[in-house]
Amino acid sequence: MEFQPRTAIVTGSDSGIGRATAVALAIAGMDLGITWHADEAGARDTADEVRTHGRRAVVAHLDTTDLPGCGTVIDAMADELGGVDVFVSNSGTGDNAPFLEMTWDQWRHTVATDLDGAFVCIQHAARRMVDADRGGRIIAVTSVHEHQPRVGSSAYDAAKHGLGGLVKTIALELGEYGITANSIAPGEIATPMTGQTDEDPRSTKRPGVPLGRPGDAWEIASVIAFLASPQSSYVTGASWAVDGGMLQMGPQAGSHLTSDDWRKG
Repeated sequence: MEFQPRTAIVTGSDSGIGRATAVALAIAGMDLGITWHADEAGARDTADEVRTHGRRAVVAHLDTTDLPGCGTVIDAMADELGGVDVFVSNSGTGDNAPFLEMTWDQWRHTVATDLDGAFVCIQHAARRMVDADRGGRIIAVTSVHEHQPRVGSSAYDAAKHGLGGLVKTIALELGEYGITANSIAPGEIATPMTGQTDEDPRSTKRPGVPLGRPGDAWEIASVIAFLASPQSSYVTGASWAVDGGMLQMGPQAGSHLTSDDWRKG
């Protein structure tokens, strides 16, 4: 029987990539679970937008550093929605500091939020999918730094590398249940996390990106919507870089570049 998603939970969907993803999945015909950590008003705005597309929306507070208690939030939302066919692990943060200066608290905050909490929430969602016996989709939002490190981001890099590896293992273990697991690895995306709230990325010049600009949250959400759909039925264990080509530049890539001189070879 072909997988037909009816319900989805998107963590960290109060703004940015999470909000765009929730709306994209609503447009695709799913009822949504929406979570927030610090911006309840933003989450309720997302829910209102989901409802304009004729879908149900439930909203809950989620702190992925509340371990392992954060998993109960996923269970409660699944109960209210009547299941979870698609789970998007999007909540994340990053404490930046040189490795020699990074504190233990900074390290634990980032790894707990981006990896430990993701593990707990994904596991709770996956158990629901297995029990329902109708397949499922697990999608984790990682980063280009799942694949390439960045100076000053040791905790973030480690957490995103770890999350990418977790997803690959999940793909191996859950395939027999008709559940796929994939990662999305965004480059620089114009969101509140990058200090670009409500900016049009097409008007921002980024010489260090082959496409010459940051990405838009909708450009990430559209790929997630594909991976959440029946059309992605043979895609699992993959990490999709959605980065304007940045990873292809190798070590010279980055938003820190201020000229196009690299294009001259």
